Amino acid sequence: RSDDTAIVMGSERLTYEQLEQRSNQLARLLIDCGVDRGDRVCLVQPKAPAAIVSMLATLKAGAVYVPVDVASPVARVEKIVTAAAPRLLLGSSDASQLLAQMDIDAGLVSVAGVLDGAQSGPRDADGYDTAALPTITQPSDPAHILFTSGSTGAPKGVVITHAMVDAFLDWALPYFGHRAGDRISGHPPLHFDLSTFDIYGSLSSGAELHLVPGNVLLPGQLAAFIRDSRLTQWFSVSSTFAYMTRGDAVAQGDFPSLERIIWCGEVLHPTVLAYWMRRLPHCSYTNLYGPTEATIASSYYDVAAVPEDETAAIPIGRPCAGEEIRVLDEALAPVLPEEIGELYIEGAGLSPGYWRDEEKTRAAFVTDPGTGRRLYRTGDLGRRDEQGILHFVGRADSQIKSRGYRIELGEIETTLATVAGVAETAIVAVPSGGFDGTVICAAWVSRPTAELDPKRLRASLAEALPTYMLPTRWLQLPELPKNANGKIDRPALREKFTPGSGDD
Repeated sequence: RSDDTAIVMGSERLTYEQLEQRSNQLARLLIDCGVDRGDRVCLVQPKAPAAIVSMLATLKAGAVYVPVDVASPVARVEKIVTAAAPRLLLGSSDASQLLAQMDIDAGLVSVAGVLDGAQSGPRDADGYDTAALPTITQPSDPAHILFTSGSTGAPKGVVITHAMVDAFLDWALPYFGHRAGDRISGHPPLHFDLSTFDIYGSLSSGAELHLVPGNVLLPGQLAAFIRDSRLTQWFSVSSTFAYMTRGDAVAQGDFPSLERIIWCGEVLHPTVLAYWMRRLPHCSYTNLYGPTEATIASSYYDVAAVPEDETAAIPIGRPCAGEEIRVLDEALAPVLPEEIGELYIEGAGLSPGYWRDEEKTRAAFVTDPGTGRRLYRTGDLGRRDEQGILHFVGRADSQIKSRGYRIELGEIETTLATVAGVAETAIVAVPSGGFDGTVICAAWVSRPTAELDPKRLRASLAEALPTYMLPTRWLQLPELPKNANGKIDRPALREKFTPGSGDD
């Protein structure tokens, strides 16, 4: 119903009617600003109901939205905006300082008036027609571009089409039983692909989307949010569950309204899952797996009972409808059951590729020589057991997952190498044993007479990289270990980062 609540954040609520009318008004404003079908609109806004209005308005104008992490350093935001080549920036007063610091094309327009009452933009959408607009996009058109970490030092944009999102929702909504009256969490930031399911899963089913404010951080605060919002579904990265477990924030029989618990983005330790399942036996538990390039998730595994063996990894399960996951060797031939190979994905969720980067697209999206079908090379290692269940084994390259974020260690390494006084550097990751899952470690060799320390290096990196990509362990060496081929011996380097070594 039009007067049902669509979005909640703190004391702010938007009904479906308000969401429809405001997004229609803003869409018309964008069109008046010159936005046309296929144009990019960068959303330089924090997570808020206004940002959801912006997303919908951009789509209704026939354009492609690019959500930007407003907590990232200015230099990184500028890289994303430059790569996206947007028609305009859609900002808000919350991000005014970031917008003011950015060195961007002066012709780009920042519009804010309709979003939050601020008059920082040159135009206001309040006077525009609230009626629906005709649909001018096709299912194959891009809907949004999500920029992820890139190994060369530049973020890469994953193109997500309307059809890709629709395909996942066609499977997920009936599978999880979404319905009007559901109260669904919106925990991930809006530039993170998990948020796509939160937003469109809620709005497609007439549910309430409860956006988790950025200042709700502590385990007890997150627990109170779930409890007070009477959520029926909680979906987040695995580290959130581990964090709340470490803080012992979940009471026996807690969250009586909660029905579904879903996680994605990284491995969830069975001990953490057992904690939740024992305390919340009334909930269902599902592990989703899939990279951004395959739209939210490509496989699922329902955990029916508390894990008996809390040392055995949770499977990633079976492909979602319309998807296929293959376990292949280096020649792209299938491996036998229980043998380890690389995971390749094909199907309805597959991205057309990276925004304006044919080289990266060709490297990641390959053709199956046996079927001629298009595959995405995940870089993940896995195996399929005798029952056909998929199991994640680890990464085949330098990419890691930490706190749900996909991080290319090469991007950190490239950035650190540009710091004055650094002669040589290498970035490795080691298991943390904590809620982060993985610790990023930096080793460096200083140039003669250079005076460098971890605090100074970390501060330099913080000017170019978001906080979640900053190393937490540091080690200065007279030279980096090398193998027989003269390359950096990364296994030997990892051994140097034993618990307690280095500086934080």
